[in-house]
Amino acid sequence: MKKKNAGGALVKQAAILAAASLIVRVIGLIYRWPLTNMIGDDGNGLYGIAFNIYLLFFIISSSGLPASISKMVSERIALKQYKNAHKVFKVSLLLASVSGLICSLILWFGAKPIAKFMDNTRIVYSMMALAPTLLIVALMSAFRGYYQGMNTMVPTAISQIIEQVFNAVFSIILAGFLLKYGVEYGAAGGTMGTGIGALMGLLFLVFVYILARPRIMKRVNRQNDDEVNESSVSILKTLLLTSVPIIIGSTIFSFTNLVDVKMVMSILQSIGMTELEANELYGQLSGKYVTLTNLPISISTALATAIVPSIAASVALKEKKVVMNKVNLAMRVAMMLAAPSAVGLFVLGDPILKMLFPKYPAGGDLLRLGALAVIFQSLVQVATAILQGIGKPNIPAMNAGVGVIIKILLNFFLISIPSVNIKGAIISTIVCYMVIAYLDMKEAIRRTKVNLEIINTFIKPLGAGIGMGVFSFVFYELILWGTANNTVSTLGSILLSIIVYLGILFAIGGIGKEEVLLLPKGEIIASKLIEIGIIRE
Repeated sequence: MKKKNAGGALVKQAAILAAASLIVRVIGLIYRWPLTNMIGDDGNGLYGIAFNIYLLFFIISSSGLPASISKMVSERIALKQYKNAHKVFKVSLLLASVSGLICSLILWFGAKPIAKFMDNTRIVYSMMALAPTLLIVALMSAFRGYYQGMNTMVPTAISQIIEQVFNAVFSIILAGFLLKYGVEYGAAGGTMGTGIGALMGLLFLVFVYILARPRIMKRVNRQNDDEVNESSVSILKTLLLTSVPIIIGSTIFSFTNLVDVKMVMSILQSIGMTELEANELYGQLSGKYVTLTNLPISISTALATAIVPSIAASVALKEKKVVMNKVNLAMRVAMMLAAPSAVGLFVLGDPILKMLFPKYPAGGDLLRLGALAVIFQSLVQVATAILQGIGKPNIPAMNAGVGVIIKILLNFFLISIPSVNIKGAIISTIVCYMVIAYLDMKEAIRRTKVNLEIINTFIKPLGAGIGMGVFSFVFYELILWGTANNTVSTLGSILLSIIVYLGILFAIGGIGKEEVLLLPKGEIIASKLIEIGIIRE
C-alpha cells in the first residue's frame, strides 16, 4: 500500500503540472498561429534567436532555483523543520532579486554587441523588450520552488496558465501594432507579451503567499528554538551548491540552442544564402519544429518537476524501496507519453503544419526528421530530475557537456553541406540527446539500484507507438479522401490514433492494474476494466 500511495502522490502532483503544461502549450500553439501568419518565418527567426539569448540569461539568473528550493524545502518539511524551510524561501527570494536584476541590466545594455556577434543585427529590439522579464521570472522561480517543496503544484500550475494567457493576448496585440514599423518591430512586440504574462503570473503567486502566510507562520512558530536552526549564510551556501550544478547543466543545454543560432546563421551565409534566407530557415526550426516538439516534452518536464522534491523527501527519510518505485514509474510514464508523440509528429508532420500555419506551411521535413529527439529529450528530463532528487546534480551537468561537444562537432560538418543545411542542426540535436539520455539513465539506474523494467518501460510503448503510426497514416488518408479537408483529417487522425495507441497498450499489457490505480478514481476505473477483461486482477 505504501508503494502505491508513494507513486500515486508523485503522479498526482505530476498530473497537475502536466495538465497545466498541456494547456500552456496548446495556448502557445494557438497564439503562434496568428503570430506566425503576421510576422512570417523571417519574424519567427528574429523572435526565436532573441528568445534563445534571453533563455540563456534566464537560466543563469534563476533556472536552478525552483529545483534547488523545492529539494531543500521538501527535505526540511519531511523532518518537520518548518522554520528552516521558510528561511530557505526568504534567502532564495533575495538571491533571485539580485541575480535577476543583474542579468536584466546585462541583456538590456548588451543587446547591440550580442546582436552583432550573432550575425543578426535586427534582434536588438526583441532582446531589449525581453530584458525586464528576467527580474520578474527570477522572483517567480523562488515562489514556485517554495510551493513545489511543500508538495503542492497547484500555484505553479495556475500561474503558468495565467502567464501564458496574458502572454498570448499581448504578444498578438503588440506584434500587430508594431508590425507597421517593420518585421523586427513586430517580432519585438511578440516578445513583449512574455514580460506582461510573467508579471501577471508573479502577482498571482504573491497573492497566494499572502493568503497562505498565516498558516505558514503558524507552523514556523510552533518549531522550538532549541531545534536545528540554520543560519542564512549556511542556507545560501547550500542553495548555491545545489543550484549551480543545475544552472551549469541547463546553461549547457541552452548553449546548444545558441550554438545552432550562431552556426546556422554563419555557415548558411558562408555557403551562399542571404541573411534573410538563413533567418527564414531558422524561423522554421525555432518557430515550428521547436514549438511542436516542446508540446510532448513539456509533459516530461512537468513530471521531472514533481520528481525532484518527491524523491528528495524519500531520500531524506531513507525510503530506498520507495525511491526505486518512483524511478521506475517516472521512466515508464515518460516513455508512454514520448513514444506516441514522436511517431505522431513523424507521420503527421506536414498535415499539422498546414493546419496550424496555412500561410507558411514549410518545415514538415524538419519535423519528421527531428521527431525522434522527443523520446531522448523526454528521458533526459526525467533522468536529470532523478539525479537532482538524489543529490547528484553535477552528473547531468557533466553529461550535458559531453553531448554539447558532440553536437558542435556534428554541426560544423553537417550544416555546411548544402543539401543538408538546417537539417544538420536537428541531426546533431538527436545524437546529442541520445548520448546524454544514455549517460544520465546509466547513472540514475546505478545510483538508485533500480531494476528497470526494460520491456514494460521501453519495448511496449515503442511497439504500440509504431503500430499507432500505421493507423495514423491510414486514418488521415481515409478522412482526407472523404472530406478533402486537411484540418478535419489531421484532428480526426490524431483522435483516432490516441484510441488505437491505448488499445494496443492494453492489449499487449503495457498498461496494467498498477498504472490504472495511479489515475484519479483509479480503483473504480481498474475494477471496471477488470470486469470487462481488459486488464487482469
